Amino acid sequence: MKYTDHHVHTNYSPDGEGKVEGYVLKAKEMGLEFVTFTDHADFGTKDKDFMVHIDYDKYFHMMKELEEKHNIPIKIGVEIGYEKNQKEEIRDFLGKYPFDFVISSIHYGDGRDFYLGDFFHGKNQNQSYMRYFEILLEMVENFHEYDVVGHLDYITRYGPFENKYYEYEKYKEIIDKILKKIIEKGKGIELNTSGIREEINDFYPKKQVLERYRELGGKTITIGSDSHRNIDYHAGIKEGIALLKSVGFKEISYFHKRIEKKISLNTKQTSLGY
Repeated sequence: MKYTDHHVHTNYSPDGEGKVEGYVLKAKEMGLEFVTFTDHADFGTKDKDFMVHIDYDKYFHMMKELEEKHNIPIKIGVEIGYEKNQKEEIRDFLGKYPFDFVISSIHYGDGRDFYLGDFFHGKNQNQSYMRYFEILLEMVENFHEYDVVGHLDYITRYGPFENKYYEYEKYKEIIDKILKKIIEKGKGIELNTSGIREEINDFYPKKQVLERYRELGGKTITIGSDSHRNIDYHAGIKEGIALLKSVGFKEISYFHKRIEKKISLNTKQTSLGY
């Protein structure tokens, strides 16, 4: 079984360019057993492009038609852009639709946006990164309607700093609290491969965080490219699987109707099905 990319954005996301049918055709060409989409649904954002959500009634209908047309199952997920003051709104939203998979991510905090850059105003690098992890900790302590936490340390993507890297040991205490709470609540994390296509040239989260997650007993983990273009579909999945195996993970997770399923990583091949 080839592992299916678990973080994919189409042109239904405000920042997405990938055509849905293009992804489906590529998945069939690769011999995948199903396709998973996780378009954006952001709450509390100040970015006008993200304030209007997808019409999910039409979206589900369209996906069903494509599934039948191309004879390949389509799993409909969502990436939630979490903001603490919108918890109830998010819960209501998730209760309305039969999603297969939910990623919960932090894209902004304290009413400020990472992508637009205003979150970093008045903060140095350490203050910015620490505040991000504090916001993430609040999420995993108080919000439970998700399956995995998205790109756990991706604050490094947008920081306006000459050297975007962070020293793991400096934030180990708060990262431990985040990981322990995720595990305690029976949730998971994703290995997001988008960073290896960017300036940071690393996975989200970095290897030290993955190692610590496993040491603490974390077992639920998915891999996603965070693709926003058809060309980036499945980018880095093979490398991500190899990394997980090197860290000591024995299984990788995937989701159907919010139920976690596992695939063994104990194969003689470098990665599953590749």
